[in-house]
Amino acid sequence: MIDRDGYRPNVGIIISNANNQVFWGKRIREHSWQFPQGGIKQGESPEEAMYRELMEEVGLRPEHVKILGRTRDWLRYDVPTSWIKREWRGSYKGQKQIWFLLRLVGRDTDVSLRATPHPEFDAWRWSEYWVPMESVIDFKRDVYRLALNELAVYLGGSDRTKQRAQNDHSMTE
Repeated sequence: MIDRDGYRPNVGIIISNANNQVFWGKRIREHSWQFPQGGIKQGESPEEAMYRELMEEVGLRPEHVKILGRTRDWLRYDVPTSWIKREWRGSYKGQKQIWFLLRLVGRDTDVSLRATPHPEFDAWRWSEYWVPMESVIDFKRDVYRLALNELAVYLGGSDRTKQRAQNDHSMTE
């Protein structure tokens, strides 16, 4: 499902723990780390897609997490042409995403990277909220920065995190 502008609807998921660290998954058989994400199917709401992807990618069910917030609008990134399947070139530009910030209310042991027959990740770890952007594939960096900045306010209590978001926001204006 691609919109008329060439973007595939998608959800991005930032899972935080009680220390405001975030879940960072290592792509299977690759050396790249990212947040869980996935496409929105026809007739599915962003929230429904988020819960489905959460289960498929990290084995967490709705009772394991609490939604802290989501982005107001779609955040878009373009995929380099060399990454696009030949048959999609000309009609597909990239992804548009609604990002969710979740709090893990379950245990670390509830995470299961083998919840489905086709796992996305082969390792995971907790990382500081402000993940080093050089760790993120270059064409997704701006979307990660925008999502982290917008959602930082939902973490509460962390003045350092809020200050960082304000500083980053003012530098991008």
